[in-house]
Amino acid sequence: MKITFYGHASIGIEVKGKHLLIDPFISGNPKATHVDINTLKADYILLTHAHQDHILDVEAITKRTNAVIVSNWEIATYYGNKGFQNHPMNIGGSWQFDFGSVKYVNAIHSSSFPDGSYGGNPGGFVIEGEHKNIYISGDTALTYDMKLIPMRTKLDLAIFPIGSNFTMDVEDAILASDFVACDKILGVHYDTFGYIEINHEEAIKKFFEKGKDLMLLEIGDFIEL
Repeated sequence: MKITFYGHASIGIEVKGKHLLIDPFISGNPKATHVDINTLKADYILLTHAHQDHILDVEAITKRTNAVIVSNWEIATYYGNKGFQNHPMNIGGSWQFDFGSVKYVNAIHSSSFPDGSYGGNPGGFVIEGEHKNIYISGDTALTYDMKLIPMRTKLDLAIFPIGSNFTMDVEDAILASDFVACDKILGVHYDTFGYIEINHEEAIKKFFEKGKDLMLLEIGDFIEL
């Protein structure tokens, strides 16, 4: 499983020969100007919620790639009404795709489209691949629901927002890693704009002091599991 960071909360995942994009907000991110969305591959686009900083590039990428949009019922239907392929889900539901299984899990946040229309309940994804399992929490507060995840799935990586103000901060993300029983964390949703700027060295140190590995990738860099 190859995981690429495209800035903010945008992630690319290659698993079992398929390309997944999570929450593509790239063209509007001044820190990601070197990433050309016209070169990105996508068989599936997974959306945690409807805020603009998670859906900005969905239509442009989907028109080119014909990707299947996977999200909650409201978001999937929104794009389905525009003629895009979609797979609707809701909290607690799972589906077996050709790359592995996906479970849509609870997140504590809000969800509305840029025009103010309702974007359904926000969520996260637990993806079980052939050999590795990851949890993408989406924008969320720390929630006890996270404790349910390791009861079903042993995780190899958890992807958490750490920028605070709109989501968890570093300290809550450390607690979240305890809740999901995973000590390998990829941080997202930080530094994009002033409200969510963080001290990288301090964040990494705080995780390290708890025996955990926080990875803060440069935009365009990747890890392999």
